[in-house]
Amino acid sequence: MSNSVRCLGLLKALVLTWLVLASVIPPSVLADQNPKSPNLEVTTLQSIISSSHRSRANRERDKFRHPAQTLEFFGLRPNMTVVELWPGNGWYTEILAPYLAPKGQLRVTNFAPNNSDVASVVFQQKLALAFQQKLEANPEVFGKVKVVEITPPNKLTLAPDNSVDMVVTFRNIHNWVSAGYAEQVYAAAYKALKPGGILGVEEHRGKPGISLEESIKTGYMSEDGVIAAVEKAGFKFVGKSEINANPQDTKDYPAGVWALPPTLRQGQKDRQRFLSIGESDRMTLKFIKPEAAINQ
Repeated sequence: MSNSVRCLGLLKALVLTWLVLASVIPPSVLADQNPKSPNLEVTTLQSIISSSHRSRANRERDKFRHPAQTLEFFGLRPNMTVVELWPGNGWYTEILAPYLAPKGQLRVTNFAPNNSDVASVVFQQKLALAFQQKLEANPEVFGKVKVVEITPPNKLTLAPDNSVDMVVTFRNIHNWVSAGYAEQVYAAAYKALKPGGILGVEEHRGKPGISLEESIKTGYMSEDGVIAAVEKAGFKFVGKSEINANPQDTKDYPAGVWALPPTLRQGQKDRQRFLSIGESDRMTLKFIKPEAAINQ
């Protein structure tokens, strides 16, 4: 047999092998090799969530907070302008900032330094300073983040009117209600969002019929009450997800939601019980500013 015949036979064998493999490899695997794959956005988000720039403690909370699924439910895209309200210690900021940096923009609220108009002034100032230092300490991750100083309820302009694609907030509504300015925050978010823009909400979910007084005391909010309050501000309720639900949360602790991790307010008392329950049962809600909306 000549060398040319042997080469031709080998070539046919290789082609046949490739055709067989292509027929059994799932299309999703093949698509992942294509840089234009529609799954590339999700992969990028997942890689950020798994990145070492996030602390181990923060990454360990992913099993309770489901960041990828939550942000996907809200409809996050990499070219959006997004406002994160009351970012706390920046748990979600660590994910949103690098995800939006290449094509979009992240704006985060922070309390103005030396602010004397908010409740719990010392606590708020410490939190604001710690968050500011966090951003400044890692410019590679947070360098493109726009910080918007607020002094609620008087100074609450989040962005120019009708300029933002999405506003998100995580476990903050009970604080706004307790401080008495929840309506003003909803109004500020409504003004900043473009018509068709999205408001994404995650909040501790109380038992049906929980009173406002009990919510302020325990940190658990009525899901129906939150939906009604946001709709009153002009938003349209789109839907909800159970991704952050926790049926083990009995919601009847003397220390309220703060008895559970990560706070564990009761210290060693019933610690293992609370750790076994995990973090709170949470509502995850999506609203939209109607397309025909015109800010006054």
